[in-house]
Amino acid sequence: MVATIVVGVDGSTSATAAVEWAADDAARRNAALKIVHVREQWGEGAPFHAMPGFEDSFTEYCEGVVAAAAERARERAPGIEVRTALATGAVIETLMGESVDAEEVVLGSRGMGGFAGLVLGSVGIGMAGHAPGPVVVVRAPAQAVYGEVVVGFDGSPCSEAALEYGFIQARARGARLRAVYAWQMPAFSPFAVGYSDVMGDLFKDQAGGFHQRVEPWQRKYPEVQVVGSAVCGHPIPALSDASRDADLIVVGSRGLRGLGSAVLGSVSHGVLHRAHCPVAVVRPREEEK
Repeated sequence: MVATIVVGVDGSTSATAAVEWAADDAARRNAALKIVHVREQWGEGAPFHAMPGFEDSFTEYCEGVVAAAAERARERAPGIEVRTALATGAVIETLMGESVDAEEVVLGSRGMGGFAGLVLGSVGIGMAGHAPGPVVVVRAPAQAVYGEVVVGFDGSPCSEAALEYGFIQARARGARLRAVYAWQMPAFSPFAVGYSDVMGDLFKDQAGGFHQRVEPWQRKYPEVQVVGSAVCGHPIPALSDASRDADLIVVGSRGLRGLGSAVLGSVSHGVLHRAHCPVAVVRPREEEK
């Protein structure tokens, strides 16, 4: 069975960038592309729905959004299988349903309002915190020019899932993978003796453990060149800086199951807002079992 990449569209420039990214990824990974536009239910009871011809015009607009996205995808990546879906319902719930069997869901960072318009607000953060697989947020038209995929890794199950996705992306792109571990210095009394020596030893221990955790993944994906970067500092600025020279940055999600629960960890949330390249937020699929 051919894997499927889902991309959400709303007719915005940002959504077009997401379609281009998703089409490129489908071509790289020999996957099918499914383009989804969600017609939200909130508009059904609005007064302007009573206007003659409105319903037909709105339906025609939605169909046009999907058709234009499909045309752009086929132009971008000739030969990939492209499917389309026009759904009516709540956006997050609809996309969550689409994400269950998808390799990943791709969204633009800014839309026309409603659907992808709040990708860094309720829709995007809700998807990134709860989708059972990778969610990729594309800020602007992106070209793979650096040949590097960056992954934030701290040894947690969430970052293990992110690292695996990063290796998959790096292998498909023929790119280098940079695993970044940001170690935050613990608080010590300024009067502690040998403070700097203790900090240095702690950092060396943490960095050594980090490299040991990455090594099994290097053996699993021997064709991928790996660079390990252990830095002393907060992970958000460290990953944001690394994203300047990356084609994709990958972080793990600690989101919980229910849509009413806590959604996204502070690091993932911060990277989504500050990264200079597309961001993939990855949640371990086994959490859904």
